Amino acid sequence: MASRKRCPTGENGEQSGSQADSKHLRADGKRHVAALVLARGGSKGIPLKNIKKLAGVPLLGWVLRAAVDSDIFDSVWVSTDHDEIEQVAKSWGAKVQRRSLEVSKDSSSSLETIQEFMRLNPEIDVVCHIQATSPCLHPFHLTEALKMITQQGFDSVFSVVRRHQFRWQEVKKGSGEVTKAFNLDPARRPRRQDWDGELCENGSFYIYLKEAMVNTALVQGGKVAYYEMLPEFSVDIDVDIDWPVAEQRVLRYGYFGRTTPEVAHLMFCNVSGCLTGGRIFLSKSGEEMVSINTRDTTGIRMLQKEAMEVVLLTSQLDSVTQSLADKLAERTGCQVISVGEEPLNDLRPMVEQRKLGWKDVAYMGSDTQDISCLNLAGLSAVPGDAPVVVINAAKYTCHSAGGMGAVREFAEHILLQKEKAKSQMEQRIDRKNF
Repeated sequence: MASRKRCPTGENGEQSGSQADSKHLRADGKRHVAALVLARGGSKGIPLKNIKKLAGVPLLGWVLRAAVDSDIFDSVWVSTDHDEIEQVAKSWGAKVQRRSLEVSKDSSSSLETIQEFMRLNPEIDVVCHIQATSPCLHPFHLTEALKMITQQGFDSVFSVVRRHQFRWQEVKKGSGEVTKAFNLDPARRPRRQDWDGELCENGSFYIYLKEAMVNTALVQGGKVAYYEMLPEFSVDIDVDIDWPVAEQRVLRYGYFGRTTPEVAHLMFCNVSGCLTGGRIFLSKSGEEMVSINTRDTTGIRMLQKEAMEVVLLTSQLDSVTQSLADKLAERTGCQVISVGEEPLNDLRPMVEQRKLGWKDVAYMGSDTQDISCLNLAGLSAVPGDAPVVVINAAKYTCHSAGGMGAVREFAEHILLQKEKAKSQMEQRIDRKNF
């Protein structure tokens, strides 16, 4: 279920909407509707919070993806004063409005920034101000809320969430005052199921007609209505302690885009250049040794714990001794096989034998002989120090170098895609059944 009942209210609190002013209907289709995200670079709580990665995606990217995929906006904008934020915004399909110094101060209000944006873009008729710190926003939230303006005739709509919290008056130390209840009778404390709770702004978005905002200097002016979001979609991030909670919430309830993320069931990983960094050590006696990072072996075990088969590859071009291969197999619990100049020729029969397609395969390589497999695999990655031509063939480039945690990083990426796909499936079931 996307949202509960929405009870629109007029300026004086009376219910309205059924007799909406017809001049606000978008019957002619000519109104310019714009999404606007305010993303200043000077966050006090979390430095550059708006582009910090949350579950593998810049925080700003979560709301921009929802806005772009909703297909209801004529333009999607980010107002910022920071170069890095501008780059991220453009990469997620937004236009950028560089705000002036006057509205880039710590004391600058959102209203001042919005007013500047509207002065500079007079063609815009309806603004949907989306908070960057609301990563569980979905396209359907925006679509349903906008209809309240374009089809029901309201001047402004804002998002709320229902809270069941008893509020008490704050008492200053030494004042001698006694606290009092704000929203309950202590002698008649209701059970949760017997109390509707209260509607609180969750700050996810505010939609309003330009003329209503200009006339009232308010983002909640004219005929006002609220759009109620369910608590699971209501996430806000202000300080560091909010981050891990938000990350778990977004993995369960976030919007991951129109396409289902690839889920791998089999992983091939080159030993040389990925697991070992391409280094082989020779002792004085001629004995060969390799160095393996424990972060990488932990990453392999993480995949195996999720019932994923991991196969390690050694190359005939850069072979390791059979004794080393046996030790690798013992250490990692993986099958270790030797492949030729074109690994695809050796691996294709293994994929077919398991009745899988290459979209079900994750592949990690580090050199030119891996390019064919990197292109075919549903998920593919290279270490950060791989040659450019190989990086261009992969779908994911690790920050870490080969032998320095790159395998662990790719393992986490694979598991994240699995979580995303699971979440999308559960969301489809929820939306279908409720």
